[in-house]
Amino acid sequence: MTAVEQFARVHVVSDSPDDQLAVPAVLRYDPEADPLSVRIGLPGSHEWTFARQLLEQGLRAPSTSGDVHIWPCGRVQTVMEFHSAQGVAVVQFDASALIRFLRRTYAATPVPH
Repeated sequence: MTAVEQFARVHVVSDSPDDQLAVPAVLRYDPEADPLSVRIGLPGSHEWTFARQLLEQGLRAPSTSGDVHIWPCGRVQTVMEFHSAQGVAVVQFDASALIRFLRRTYAATPVPH
């Protein structure tokens, strides 16, 4: 089983229309630590861990688990909303980057039947 790490650029969604800040994010999957979870790291050492299945579902329809909300935004974007004690972070990914990441995780560890 192979760990997967992929970097992506995300757009931070804020109240200001002029403030579409692009920041780096890292998508991680470690099947030896937990074959059912993925992690997403944002700048400032914020990292969220949630079910790989939630990410897959969120690409097609609004999905929520605990402090993580994921939904498609048009045909090519996916929005993730993360809640923590520090507040709420909303970021927008290119869906193609998330699909590529998921494919790599399934190549590393197929879905159990």
